[in-house]
Amino acid sequence: MPPASPPPLRIDVLTLFPGLFEGFLRESIVGRALAKDLVEIRLWDIRDWAEGRHKQVDDRPFGGGPGMVLMAPPVVAAVEAVRAAAEPPGELIVLSPQGRRFDQSRAAELAGTGRLTLVCGRYEGFDERIIEVLEPELLSVGDFVLSGGEPAAMIVIDAVVRLVPGVLGDAESAVDESFGPDGGLEYPHYTRPREFRGLAVPEVLLSGDHSAIARWRREHRR
Repeated sequence: MPPASPPPLRIDVLTLFPGLFEGFLRESIVGRALAKDLVEIRLWDIRDWAEGRHKQVDDRPFGGGPGMVLMAPPVVAAVEAVRAAAEPPGELIVLSPQGRRFDQSRAAELAGTGRLTLVCGRYEGFDERIIEVLEPELLSVGDFVLSGGEPAAMIVIDAVVRLVPGVLGDAESAVDESFGPDGGLEYPHYTRPREFRGLAVPEVLLSGDHSAIARWRREHRR
């Protein structure tokens, strides 16, 4: 009897704008991973846990200052409800510029966790009590300003999903690429035509000598 397939990696995304993910989840590698049931991604609207007729999720900061801050009650209620909906609760990540820099090694770790919850911020950020109560990991995708955590969440999802076994057509693709196990960047790639505007494909790549090709690629990793 063949061994049972592992359950799909489950990713829960909490956001104020779930519609931003619609095209992203339909296309390319992430879309194929979902179609093959290797990954399960669920979108949750934080406003569904907001109270009052207007479903308010943000308010002005105490002490003054520009912009609005995400309120603790709806965000905490949303995260606790979503994580309690299935076992295990898995990793909880808040996308934040104050967080650890996201990298390939962290993507590989998250690909093997089984479940991942991503919380997307907006406006001027989170009420600090959200962080104190939930104790999430804070992750940053770079030293630049985004309008919200949704693009950052998509970066994390894309980097993680491609490392789930079976997602890439060639299992070696996730190993022999930039930021792979050896930490280096990729070597130059060429395809047809053999010559373009006076620039020819290196002869060694046409030689059929696999050891020479492997040596050339090692020497030309950027």
